[in-house]
Parts: sequence; C-alpha cells; structure tokens
Amino acid sequence: MKNTLKSRAALSVPLLCATLLITGGCGQKEAAGIDPKLYTDSLFAVMNADRANYTKLIIGRLGPKGADAIKPNEHWEDLANGAPLPAQMFRFGAEVVAETTDDFTYSLQSIWPINSQNAPRTDIEKAGLQHIADNPGSNFYGEEQLGGVNYFTAVYPDVAVAAPCADCHNNHKDSPRRDFKLGDVMGGVVIRVPLD
Repeated sequence: MKNTLKSRAALSVPLLCATLLITGGCGQKEAAGIDPKLYTDSLFAVMNADRANYTKLIIGRLGPKGADAIKPNEHWEDLANGAPLPAQMFRFGAEVVAETTDDFTYSLQSIWPINSQNAPRTDIEKAGLQHIADNPGSNFYGEEQLGGVNYFTAVYPDVAVAAPCADCHNNHKDSPRRDFKLGDVMGGVVIRVPLD
C-alpha cells in the first residue's frame, strides 16, 4: 500500500516538471541560466499548493462524519481505513523525487520537530528555519557546501493552513511546542539545488 501512495505522490511530479519546463528546469543537468531563486520558488509554489489542498480538501473535510470512513493518522498503515497525514504525504513525494532526479531535494523540517529526523542538520538549515520563524512571511536563501558540492539552499515557511495542522502538533505526545494557531509558522520546506 505504501508503494501505491508513493506512486500517487509521483503524480505531482509531472505538474512540477511542467511548471519547471516553462523556466527551463526539470531533468536538465544544466540550469540553462535559470536563477536558483526562481527555480526553488517555482518548486515551492507547486509543493505548497499540493500540500495546502490535501490538508484543506481532504484532511480538513473529514471531521466527525468522515472519520468513520477515513482516519488521518500518523500510523495510517496500521488502520484499515487510515490515511497519511499531510506531512507524511509531503515526505512520500520527496522520496519519489529523490528516486527520480538528483537535480534538487526537498524536505520538511522544524526547530520544533515532532519527529527528530525532521530537525535541521546544517548551519544553513538552522539559520533558515530560525529566520522564517522570526520573520513570518519571508523566505531564506543561502549557499552551502556539502560533500564537496556547492548548493543553493532555500527555506520557505510551513504555515498552519487549516485547524487540523495546529491541532495535530499541539496534541501530539512528542510535540515540543503546543501553542500553534492557524497561520503560525510551524516549520519550513528546505529545497536544495546543486550549483556545480
């Protein structure tokens, strides 16, 4: 079942590639003069739209009646009628992209991660996540070198777009922060593009 959802997550990749083809990206080894900021901004626009729509149109609409038919749950695979949470769907998409291309990577991270694997690891990630937390509505851009490769790294705010976002984080047993409200920055989307 997990592979089926990964395949469904891959359906977003053609839309992403169509967006990037307009600017000359997606699958090309050379950026053809594309500004890395434009490239990452375009990637984020598609990712953000997909995630917000899944959260609002699927998770947010289930409510008490829908919960009998489909249950969004962190442990969705263990439930006969389970559905992955928005953050999990986002990760599935990132995994499919990582299998498809090395032209970019993306992840969902936070300075208040529920899962420690989503904590920042590099100095740029830490600086970027702190910047978007301290400056709501702004993005962060920087360059870093990892494994001898130079990267353009962009960090975009991950905002609670629907009440279930804040509720999930506030009520999760492993959450280090429990006062999120609708519209709050809860973390960030980190997109990394090799410059070499």
